[in-house]
Amino acid sequence: MSRIDELIAEVCPNGVEFKAIGDIASYTRGVTYSKNDERPDGAIHVLRSNNITLSSNTLNFDDVKTVSDSVRVRDNQWLRASDILISAASGSKAHVGKVAYIYEDIKYCFGGFMAVLRTSSRIDSRFLFHLLIGSTFSDYLESALSTTTINNLNASIMNAFRVPVPPLEVQREIVKVLDTFTKLEAELEARRRQYKYYRDMLLTFGERTDAEASKQIIRWMMLNEIGQFIRGRRFTKADYVGDGISVIHYGEIYTQYGVWTDRVISQVRSDMADTLRYAKPGDVVITDVGETVEDVGKAVAWLGDEEVAIHDHCYAFRHSMNPKFVSYCMQTNSFIAEKAKYVARTKVNTLLIEGFSKIRIPVPPLEEQERIVAILDKFDALVNDLSSGLPAEIKARRQQYEHYRNRLLTFREAA
Repeated sequence: MSRIDELIAEVCPNGVEFKAIGDIASYTRGVTYSKNDERPDGAIHVLRSNNITLSSNTLNFDDVKTVSDSVRVRDNQWLRASDILISAASGSKAHVGKVAYIYEDIKYCFGGFMAVLRTSSRIDSRFLFHLLIGSTFSDYLESALSTTTINNLNASIMNAFRVPVPPLEVQREIVKVLDTFTKLEAELEARRRQYKYYRDMLLTFGERTDAEASKQIIRWMMLNEIGQFIRGRRFTKADYVGDGISVIHYGEIYTQYGVWTDRVISQVRSDMADTLRYAKPGDVVITDVGETVEDVGKAVAWLGDEEVAIHDHCYAFRHSMNPKFVSYCMQTNSFIAEKAKYVARTKVNTLLIEGFSKIRIPVPPLEEQERIVAILDKFDALVNDLSSGLPAEIKARRQQYEHYRNRLLTFREAA
């Protein structure tokens, strides 16, 4: 840090200029299109809010929208190297303002609820990126965004945000330091992509070379042939207590649980027992609403010792298979693509269970299910367990990064 401190003392001893974003960068909103323009084999690839991974501020290519080539895309709506892609509108404030950095020109455009910032020669784009993932920008959005159904980061709000603009040599030295902390984040994302590929390969049974496994008969069956769906019943936050009936709320499935769980984080009043519906041990609990198509139908296997009450935006899928195997199947890209056909895209994405229940999954012998689960459990722990392995190191690095980001990006404004 001493090198940067010395440089700041040398080139800007009296503080630095603060500039509005509108003075140092251009803000461009994305492509508009209608439902009729969407095509499974469309020629134009459109990135949306779900293509920014919030936890790491990186780009992902899961569930990319494709539209007809009749949709008009302006030259400045194709993504270029050094762009900062921003989620600019959402029903959830938490998703507005999340950003990802574009390292190279890619043949993707961005949707109308998205935007890009392109910097002028006065500011390094990576320096601005690091500023935008800090608390100063999120605090600004919290106060500046409206409280309407759709939170909209329009040009006037974005352009009014003020940032420090030290000399470029200072910016670039700071970027060097902060980028060293983000490399491990990129490694984690690469491991996760590798895990998803391996998981999908194991669960398609299409690339098996094991002679013994190849002799096994793998049936593909619809979910409604394998088991039944039981819908939960409503409870609210007003019903929560410190000691009562264990429950799974649909919102917790997105954020608190992985492929399986054997404990809950919420409980409701004991006098509600007769009004609730329950998942039994071994059931797979799925959501029926979500912010994105991928969130809808998100699954968690319940492996607790007792029944657990589930919210009315959940279904308990009751079956006789290995519950982890079923839950892993429901995380695969092929399953996500199939369930997307049965999601009603209204104000809130809603799962149409009549169609969802007809999706097919592989049904190998139980011992083969258990073998695959044992393999995937090890890989899942490696990339997702926050108490060990790479994620634990990521957590420590992230704390270091946030410490140095806050220190390095805090400047005294010049008089």
